[in-house]
Amino acid sequence: MTTLPSVVILTNVKAELLYRARTYFRDDAFAEAVLWKLPAPLKGSSHSFKYRLALVISDECVLRYDNEAGKGDHRHIGEREEPYEFVDPETLLADFSADVERMLE
Repeated sequence: MTTLPSVVILTNVKAELLYRARTYFRDDAFAEAVLWKLPAPLKGSSHSFKYRLALVISDECVLRYDNEAGKGDHRHIGEREEPYEFVDPETLLADFSADVERMLE
């Protein structure tokens, strides 16, 4: 099995795990959030954080915030991808939580 170019583990970068949580809302829905502090910004980002936040319903990722290297900050809502304006980790988590609440209504 080959690793895709966009899936890379940076073994020479000292990342500090700041936050990791998985929250179950019902039998078929959960959210997971992971946030790291990096020594330097990723390519495409102006801040030193790496994150992935996802809402999964019935085994399908329906909402995802991430900032993979080269793409910068963005979010996926269903099949649509759009830019996301990163302010700080607290705002990121609040924005994600608000989207999760709306999608679970």
